[in-house]
Amino acid sequence: MKGINTFIPRGKKQCQHVETFDDRAISEKSIDANQIIFSQMIPLPREGKQLDMSRWFQNLVAVIDVSLEFNADNPYPEDKTPEMLLVANLFYRDKEDDEDDWKLLASSNEHRMLDCNIESNKRAEGHIYNCELLPLFELGSVHYDYYLINIRLPVQVMSDINIFGKLDELSIIVIFQNGGFTKVWFSMKTVLFPTVIAVLIWFWRRVLTQGRSTNLTERTLLALGVILSIMNCPIEWLTLAINMPFLMLLNDIRDGAFYAMLLSFWIIFVGEHMMDQLERNRLFVYWKHLTVVLLACLALFIFDICERGRQLVNPFYSIWSSPVGAATAFGFIIVAAIAACLYFVFLCYLVFRVLRNIRSKRTSLLHMSTLRRKYYLGLIFRFKFLMFVTLLCAALTVISFIIGQVSEGHWKWGEEDVGLEYTSAFLTGVYGMWNVYVVALLSLYAPSHKKFTSDIDDTDSNSHEEEVQLTQLPSETSNLASFITKSTTD
Repeated sequence: MKGINTFIPRGKKQCQHVETFDDRAISEKSIDANQIIFSQMIPLPREGKQLDMSRWFQNLVAVIDVSLEFNADNPYPEDKTPEMLLVANLFYRDKEDDEDDWKLLASSNEHRMLDCNIESNKRAEGHIYNCELLPLFELGSVHYDYYLINIRLPVQVMSDINIFGKLDELSIIVIFQNGGFTKVWFSMKTVLFPTVIAVLIWFWRRVLTQGRSTNLTERTLLALGVILSIMNCPIEWLTLAINMPFLMLLNDIRDGAFYAMLLSFWIIFVGEHMMDQLERNRLFVYWKHLTVVLLACLALFIFDICERGRQLVNPFYSIWSSPVGAATAFGFIIVAAIAACLYFVFLCYLVFRVLRNIRSKRTSLLHMSTLRRKYYLGLIFRFKFLMFVTLLCAALTVISFIIGQVSEGHWKWGEEDVGLEYTSAFLTGVYGMWNVYVVALLSLYAPSHKKFTSDIDDTDSNSHEEEVQLTQLPSETSNLASFITKSTTD
């Protein structure tokens, strides 16, 4: 390559390499730290066979595991946080290219802060410090067959750069999405996308055939279905043919829009069933609650842009690379988790008020005929069940959000004890639950043209009843709304 040399660790055109710093070649040729290149080719060989990366992996994350040896002559500076300067180059090539035909993907000089410690009883020559993992780079796509990483640690004594003791080993850990999980995820999106679109079109056609103005619940349901369909759109299939490094950012935007719409929908959905003295069916009534939800989602979007947006230009960039950035990011995750839990508590409070309001009206059932009383009892039971399903969906959504944030960041702050198999299964289950929940709501809240007339009195008095609609409309089309807002007697 012009201007930047590539150092290949294996193959026909590999560079001269040493396995340890105690190798005789280092002392014989008087090689210093500034001349040593740490090189790793991805993927690693298996059983003597060179493997290649797959586009099904979708994304690639690399972290550095630094191994420092206790040495009295070259001690680790425990009185301060040592700074590590990485002169890093990332290359790529495909199987059809020559072995030395590496193309530069990214190059950067990155600063990382070391955080190492050692137990007091192990402060002896040869023992190893426990060091936190360091973020290296993150790619939003795995479009090429091979990747090559070259890292140099230039020592600058005057500025204390890379003065951190005796380096024993520097390992690069690579994490990518499992190809089997990707196929399951793509399949789910491919099936759910047309399904939700079909139900959404059917729902809105039923609304328009009523010959009346739409109500807030119906409009909000339509918006929720549209946002869910956008999130379901399986554009990920394009990554198998096209390099789309921006897809992770795009998916985060789609997910964030769905979170904002879903949280807003629950506020409106429960509020429209409050049946209090306020004039509902207007978006302005919920402006305070919706403002809080939208501001929180906007903050998440800005946080995501700060990292993923920068990584489109420089994959080595990480907000976790500095103490201030790491503290900010970690604190942001904690605050977001607390806010999600508080939202769930508030939603539970709203549902409790709705159910309490319904329970206070149950005395009116005593004055009804037997058939009408059974009719409303069944309606109330189904409505309560829907409220509890909503709370269950909200709880799993909050848990999914927290798990997603933790599983994404645990490699960056040094934690490794996360059950990725259980995490993937849970996130997939929650994604399927969202689609089932929205389809169920669209089906239940689709207006019906059917009318029901029953002889509900033992005498010769009759009552005209409509099919039940679970949404509060300004007219008398909702039997549940009529029952709650006024005493109903025969």
